[in-house]
Amino acid sequence: MVVAEADAVSALLAQAKSYLPPEAVARVEEAYRYAAQCHAGQRRASGEPFIVHPLQTALHLARLRMDTDTLVAALLHDVVEDCGVSLEEIGRRFGETVARLVDGVTKLAVFDQVKGNPRTQESHEQAETIRKMLVAMARDLRVVLIKLADRLHNMETLDALPPERRRAIAKETMDIYVPLAHRLGIWDIKWRLEDMAFRHLYPEDYRQTANLVSARRAEREAFIAWACEVLQKELLKYRVVARVYGRPKHLYSIWQKIHKYASQGKDPSQIYDLYAVRIIVPTRSDCYRALEVVHNLWPPVPGQFDDYIGRPKPNGYQALHTTVIPPGSFPLEVQIRSEEMHEADEYGVAAHVRYKEGNGGGGDFQRRTAWLQQLLEWGRSLQQAEEFVDTVKSDILADQVFVFTPKGDVKELPKGSTPIDFAYLVHTELGHRCIGAKVNGKMVPLNHKLQTGDTVEIIASKAARGPSLDWLDPDYTASAQARQKIRQWFRRQERPANIQRGREVVERELKRLGLQGRFKEEDLKKLASEEFGITDLEDFYLALGTGSITSASLVARLSAHSLPPPPQPQLPLPIPGPASGIQVLGVGDLLVRMAPCCSPLPGDPIVGFITRTRGITVHRQDCSNIKHEDEKERLVPVTWGQTSELYPVRVRITFIDRVGLLKDITTLVAEEGVNIASMVTREFGDGRGSLAMTLHIRDAEQLARLFSKIEGVRGVLTVSRVTEGQGAGRPRSPRRNGVG
Repeated sequence: MVVAEADAVSALLAQAKSYLPPEAVARVEEAYRYAAQCHAGQRRASGEPFIVHPLQTALHLARLRMDTDTLVAALLHDVVEDCGVSLEEIGRRFGETVARLVDGVTKLAVFDQVKGNPRTQESHEQAETIRKMLVAMARDLRVVLIKLADRLHNMETLDALPPERRRAIAKETMDIYVPLAHRLGIWDIKWRLEDMAFRHLYPEDYRQTANLVSARRAEREAFIAWACEVLQKELLKYRVVARVYGRPKHLYSIWQKIHKYASQGKDPSQIYDLYAVRIIVPTRSDCYRALEVVHNLWPPVPGQFDDYIGRPKPNGYQALHTTVIPPGSFPLEVQIRSEEMHEADEYGVAAHVRYKEGNGGGGDFQRRTAWLQQLLEWGRSLQQAEEFVDTVKSDILADQVFVFTPKGDVKELPKGSTPIDFAYLVHTELGHRCIGAKVNGKMVPLNHKLQTGDTVEIIASKAARGPSLDWLDPDYTASAQARQKIRQWFRRQERPANIQRGREVVERELKRLGLQGRFKEEDLKKLASEEFGITDLEDFYLALGTGSITSASLVARLSAHSLPPPPQPQLPLPIPGPASGIQVLGVGDLLVRMAPCCSPLPGDPIVGFITRTRGITVHRQDCSNIKHEDEKERLVPVTWGQTSELYPVRVRITFIDRVGLLKDITTLVAEEGVNIASMVTREFGDGRGSLAMTLHIRDAEQLARLFSKIEGVRGVLTVSRVTEGQGAGRPRSPRRNGVG
């Protein structure tokens, strides 16, 4: 929507005059005139004069009744980047506070430390911009309020941009700015940003949801008007002074609930809060009086009452929520708040900031913004902008869980966090010493996912122990903060120790995959160079030893990085074999089977052996039967094709016996979607034992992932793949079996 400059100026000044003194309004007018002079001749993609954008940004903030410096900074927030005005000039004309606010929201255009790929540079600049804004926000919340208002107007005029650019901005809005507005409790801006981003990211879903809502609009509006009238009369009858009005349901939240109910096999008609009203009363005690009136009037739906006044949400939200069913009509959600709660819930920290002007704000304000101090700490400790933004997105802007310490203190963690994340949040040293955990009084593995309401107790070693490199796997840590502290611990270790640790990681993964003896030093150098861009083998070991390269990344590359096959005569192009998923070079229409002696998996280097009566038997290239085969002319190159088959793999696990160990192992195998074909246990007589299993595996990567999980089971000592020579009943070579 194109807005005329004169209309935008009139709207801003009228709103400012409604709550600011004349001298403050005069400062706003002066800032407008200076910004208009700076932006003279500039136009936006929508065709409107550029000055309309800072005017609309300031108007959004004036509707939040923000202070004079905030409005002035909003009017000037683009003059540094787009007009070449210096921050010193802004400070001289309008004061240092305004200059600091403008600096906090000004995008950075050039970074000397990034060269080359324009896409990489753009990504880095975007990360650095967000980093700067978030750190500045932690120092003065007015920075993010200006940025949110700026983004709100940009989203309102997004249609003027090309489709790809619209989607990119909408995604950034949904990933960064919507969670920020949610965290700050500014619901009015949050839902507007959400709905506009929804329209550009999922246009078809947006249209369908809008049509669903509009199809019943007349019916819904009539029902809400009737419900408000009845409630108003009933409240007056019991002398409860209140404002009652319909609460609009926003399209994105309706779409989310439709999907949630569909996944649970429910019909959208069961969504209880499609019809909603809000009751605003003078005081906290009036909220409970109003609730009594509502429940006396209409029966409540069991299990649909929440008291967020007695137990506010973590971001400070307060209200009473209940769902009732008026006779012969639809379920109706009723929200009840006091005037003070309503202002705080609609405008979040903006309601505090405009009064405190950066000087305190009381206990509630401090509680709602305590997480901002973490931003300052990360701003100082994380050097790379991308790492900082990833940490904020995972640890602050993502969904959260709230758990208790044994003393009853509440700790906030990203959804999917484990006891390791909890330990590092409490204290870095506790994380380093963590050897076990109890959740709600019961022992759990260290990769157990915590839920809101859990009480977590960490079992720590008395001596300094240090973390495990496996903890960098996403299955063990969900918070970027915990992973950062783990990496820092490994980086502090001496270089020789880290190099040795990296060697051990390589040896362990090669052994687990049954590839030991196949990768020589020159092959590892080739893998390090081609896959990780590291030319020196010691540097490669160092990166593994410090956790800069995770073992999961190594396993993925080992599975995909095969040695060249042994020299063979030049043969024609591959001919697909029968439905085995094997491409056979030079021979077609043959039966193909997997050799039981080495049980090859997709991802393993393989070679075919042409038998006399059973087609082609596929072996791993390092199979001892192939190495000792006399008739080399019967070997044929084969490769893995597209397949969805499962392959039998023999696995051996050694363990210290305990109650429930077998159950824990088989549960992990089942969760990975792997079938157990056979299983044999053996006791050694000293409390130790071994477990031999045959598993139906999809590929080597799935096997490596399963090994990582089994190694995390308490009591497990080793996990390895059984290859030829390691198990009983090893088949002899095809030649010696008399097959040839």
